[in-house]
Amino acid sequence: MPTYAPGVALVEGSGTTVWDAEGKEYLDFVSGIAVVNIGHCHPKMVHAIQDQVETLVHVSNLFYNEKQPLLARALSERSGLPGAKCFFCNSGAEANEGLIKLARLWGSEHGKYEIVTMRQSFHGRTLATLTATGQEKVQKGFGPLPDGFVYATFNDLESIEDAITSKTAAVLVEALQGEGGVIPAEPEFLSGLRKLCDEKGILLLCDEVQCGMGRTGKWFGFQNYDVVPDAFSLAKGLGNGFPIGAVVAGQKLSDIFQPGHHATTFGGTPLACSAALAVIDVIEEEELLANTMVMSAYFIEGLCEIAMKHKKWISGVRGLGLLLGLVLDVPAAPLQKKLLEKGMLSLATAGNVLRLLPPLNVSQKEVDQALRLLGEACLELHEESAALSPNPCQCGMGQ
Repeated sequence: MPTYAPGVALVEGSGTTVWDAEGKEYLDFVSGIAVVNIGHCHPKMVHAIQDQVETLVHVSNLFYNEKQPLLARALSERSGLPGAKCFFCNSGAEANEGLIKLARLWGSEHGKYEIVTMRQSFHGRTLATLTATGQEKVQKGFGPLPDGFVYATFNDLESIEDAITSKTAAVLVEALQGEGGVIPAEPEFLSGLRKLCDEKGILLLCDEVQCGMGRTGKWFGFQNYDVVPDAFSLAKGLGNGFPIGAVVAGQKLSDIFQPGHHATTFGGTPLACSAALAVIDVIEEEELLANTMVMSAYFIEGLCEIAMKHKKWISGVRGLGLLLGLVLDVPAAPLQKKLLEKGMLSLATAGNVLRLLPPLNVSQKEVDQALRLLGEACLELHEESAALSPNPCQCGMGQ
């Protein structure tokens, strides 16, 4: 079905490089949309999957498998949530559905079911998660939408407080709005939100689907703010391309789900858990959290130099770790297309933001290559706009 409009067929990948069906090489700064955090076809993950395929692939959750509790322990220990337990599923949308159901079940005894989410957020494409997503363009045509979601303004505590009522069960928030334009939470916002939720007796839930698994330089995005949520969702980078999602819940919520409340056929298979355990091992053994912060600082410096050279149409740079956005005053799609022609993959998001998501083990040489291609693309767009107009500033690309 034509739900996407892909222009290139990719057939092979290694590290930060992918090749298309014609053999053309690309520098991949999309990483499967923040999924391939340890690069394409990392040997340790390849071997983990191969070994597990030869041992046991699937038994269902009617039985234990030895890899699932190992992964649950690994995530719980790194989460900072006291007494944390995990529910495993297959995707970010499923993980966020799990968070929503968990919050509703927790609040059901007292008539609390509403979830406050942020405008310009993104939480998935199921009916519940697209309703939680605070973007009308995602919801259009799918009504009537499920009841129970209220929208507030990101980075505005007063807006959230105004949205909370006696029916509110939880606030669901991203540490950084990726799809919304690569907008990080302000330093005081998440800590203030934690305090507000405690005062109101409601839950703080974090969507870590895109920010989690080292993408921001910490295991989880909320850890940049020294905040501990009541529960959070994971997917994307957890399996480095093998589908797996998770709900990680602290002590307040860890035993709310009981048999019959929630289920999944494929969640937490031995194969999926083996892939995720390999991802965690690689991040630690190769010190990728530290590399993320070093490469982030280096990349941001280079992006800021490009922004200064084209300050008439590039506003600046924002993001955390290796989830970065080049903010334009013009649509980002032409720049994305120009980079694709030059052999670099990037993402246009929120209309005017070029989102850049290299693997966490990206090298300085690869960042330099990306900066060179970006510089060339920006210069060519400027020259093309100048040729079309006597005054380049009229079309937003004057230097």
